[in-house]
This record gives sequence, structure tokens and C-alpha cells, in this order.
Amino acid sequence: MTILEEIAQKAMIRVREQKKTIPLETMKQLALACVIQENGDIFEKALRKEGLSFICEVKKASPSKGLISSTFPYLEIAKDYEAAGASAISVLTEPDYFQGKNVYLTEISKTVSLPILRKDFTVDAYQIYEAKVIGASAILLICSILTDQQLLEYRQLAESLHLAALVEVHDEEEVKRALQAGVSILGVNNRNLKTFQVDMHNSIRLRNKVPSDILFVSESGIRTEEDVKELVANGVDGVLIGEAMMTSSNRRRKLTEFIQSSRS
Repeated sequence: MTILEEIAQKAMIRVREQKKTIPLETMKQLALACVIQENGDIFEKALRKEGLSFICEVKKASPSKGLISSTFPYLEIAKDYEAAGASAISVLTEPDYFQGKNVYLTEISKTVSLPILRKDFTVDAYQIYEAKVIGASAILLICSILTDQQLLEYRQLAESLHLAALVEVHDEEEVKRALQAGVSILGVNNRNLKTFQVDMHNSIRLRNKVPSDILFVSESGIRTEEDVKELVANGVDGVLIGEAMMTSSNRRRKLTEFIQSSRS
């Protein structure tokens, strides 16, 4: 079993337990009540603005790096990203491997005005309703842990709740599956979640397989200003940057440098 399959299995177990506390129908009603407040497609709109979009990640730990931030001042981190010009914020809520919590996302959503991607391993419709309830603007759908039917249904459910769906792929076959599911935002993970090896050029190789009207986001392994410039030159619309931001001694300066490099 790969680490990705292991994480997905634990997510299934976690959802089963959560349903005992808050049943599906209750979570669904809570989510539908949130839709009335209308936050629309603010995540997609943020990514469609002129220039390269930066989705900056709030992440305490990861399976590949272990503990990244022992103190983890998540609200301060989010405010730094907003002040420096991020387009959106990605918040890890997966507890077992990333030490994430739903409360991190909820509190961040109340502290900054940026749209927020809930970064988790979606394996059940319940999690999509939950994402809406905790304050997310978008969810992550990972092709390799979902069937074609799930991809389609989960995307449609997300959009019915005014949540954007960032559909993550790793190879050409998954690009085809994502396009068949009618995605509007496609993310290419440069980290192979089976081996943890990172190859930023994975995004560049797959860019010409995706129509230009679909937002194309490069995820993982983006560490330098040169990386950013290369992605811009190859037609990438947005980048999701985690560890490079989380390990920086000055997050605002780091993001400012990245943004400037994308425009030069």
C-alpha cells in the first residue's frame, strides 16, 4: 500500500467516525445554510486575475518532511501571506500525517479576506459539506484516489455549494480523466505521492495537454525565483507553494520576491 492509499484509508475511517457525531443529513443542512451567505466562485475568480496567482500553504507537518513548524502561528502565517499579495491560502486539515485541524481553516477564514482551499484527502461527499461549514472556498479532489464517477459527482456537489474544486493530477492519464469530469481548475502535483520524488518539470510536460481556458496550477517543488520564471514562461496560471514559504525566515519578503520574479 502506498502512503497515498494509506492516507485515503485513514480518511475513510475518520469520516465514518465523524458521521457518528454529526450525521450526514445534519452536515448537509449546515452546509446548505452557509450557501445562503453566498461566497460564490471567489477562489476561481482570484486565480483568473492577471498575472501568476500564488496559493500559499499553511502546513504544520508533512509525511515527507515530518514536523515543519513546531510553534505554528497559523494566523500570523495567513496574515503574512495576505499582506504580501497571495491570491489564496491553502490550509491543511488532515490530522494524521499533516497535523492539520479544521479549526485552523475556520479561524484563518475569519482573519483574512482571501479565499481558502481546504487541503485534505476527499474520499466522501460528507467532507465536501463539511468544507463549506468550516469556511472553505475550495476543495481538493485527488484523481488517483477517486473513481471517474466520484470525480464528476464531487465536482458537481462542490459547485452546487459554491465551492471551487481544484482537481489534482500526476500524469497524462489523470489529466484525461480530470478533463472528462469537466474541471475548471486543474492542479499538477510535481511530487509523486507514491515515491515522494519531486520533479517540477512534471507541470511543464503536462501543460500542453490542458486547454488554455482551464486554470492550470503547478503544485509542490517550487523553491526558487528561477522556478517561478520557468513556470510563467510555460504558461502556468498559478502555483501552490508550501514548504518554501513555511520554512522561510521572512515569509512576506519571500512571497514578495516570488511575485516580483513572476513579473520580470
